[in-house]
Amino acid sequence: MSAAQPWGSPDAASETALATLEIVIPVFNEERDLAASVVRVRDHLASLPWSFLITIADNASTDGTAVVARRLDHADDVRVVHLAEKGRGRALKKVWSGSEADVLVYMDVDLSTDLNALLPLVAPLISGHSDLAIGTRLRPGSRVARGPKRELISRGYNLLLKGTLRARFSDAQCGFKAIRADVARAVLPLVEDNAWFFDTELLVLAERAGLRIHEVPVDWVDDPDSRVDILRTAADDVRGIARLARGLVSGRLPVGDVAERLGRASADAGGGRLGMQLVMFGLVGLASTVTYAVLFLLLRGPFPAFTANLLALLLSTVANTAANRRLTFGVTGAAGAVGHQLRGLLVFLVGLGVTSASLGALHAAGWTHRGAEVVVLTVANLVVTVLRFVAMRSWVFVRRGVGRPVR
Repeated sequence: MSAAQPWGSPDAASETALATLEIVIPVFNEERDLAASVVRVRDHLASLPWSFLITIADNASTDGTAVVARRLDHADDVRVVHLAEKGRGRALKKVWSGSEADVLVYMDVDLSTDLNALLPLVAPLISGHSDLAIGTRLRPGSRVARGPKRELISRGYNLLLKGTLRARFSDAQCGFKAIRADVARAVLPLVEDNAWFFDTELLVLAERAGLRIHEVPVDWVDDPDSRVDILRTAADDVRGIARLARGLVSGRLPVGDVAERLGRASADAGGGRLGMQLVMFGLVGLASTVTYAVLFLLLRGPFPAFTANLLALLLSTVANTAANRRLTFGVTGAAGAVGHQLRGLLVFLVGLGVTSASLGALHAAGWTHRGAEVVVLTVANLVVTVLRFVAMRSWVFVRRGVGRPVR
């Protein structure tokens, strides 16, 4: 960086304005590898045609990481930000929100991603062609060295995102991303997660706002010393997906406003509400159908088929209405809950009529085997599920006198 000043000087803040790139390296207890990694990144950045600043974001380390970071801070193109709490997302929010660089980058301290991918990562952002850029281990052209367990988890997670949030990007969690500063300022206030789900939430919100995401296939080598708790992270990610889906379905997240502010409006910007409702309704419906089948089998022993069908359908319908109220249509609080259940029960009566008629036709044909009953009733319930979605969207959860689903 030209006209460099030590970070302790009064002119230190002006240096960020001169930086085209700010590279953030979040760390937690990395005293062993931090110095070597920063040197590698610094040497590589020196070969690129842009000014830069490296920021070490210390996430409440308890070892000697802070000491190592302070030694590196003596360089004019390296600074340290200390956080009192852990969380990769929290660190990136803090640094990115206050940065004056044009393009903001983050990478994992283990440098699992080959640094040769940095230039193709940031070039489209500097030129204005794209808004975000991500390294991907799941596109043709990438070369990845990692065990089958991590490979399966990574691919499974990204398939889950495609199925639940209609994500079109290929790799949510590769620790090698970049974003234009103006885009970061617009999108970051909507991102709630402060930990590992931060990446996914940022990308989904950006995609829904019609922003352009550039993907770069990378060479990537798994770090055997990774501190990530896979099971806990997976559970947090599932909760994050559900929370994000609810926010998009209910309209609580104003991605359309972000698109308008950045001038990136597209067919997807602020839209997708019907699509998300269908996805969530389908998941709830699948769970309800399984619940209904299990209840029917349990009740079929002590009760006749028609009584078992009535009780199983009633119980699963009450649960289905409650789940769709919260998850699919984003209705919270107790207000209106009784009315919603009553209207749901009217829809239940229609479902009861369809399933009872199906059961009657089956028995009239001489079929009384419980397996056949379950199959016929399950198919009938799938038909009823479609009718239930239409009724819920157009009637059950519609605010009286407004003509649209309540929120």
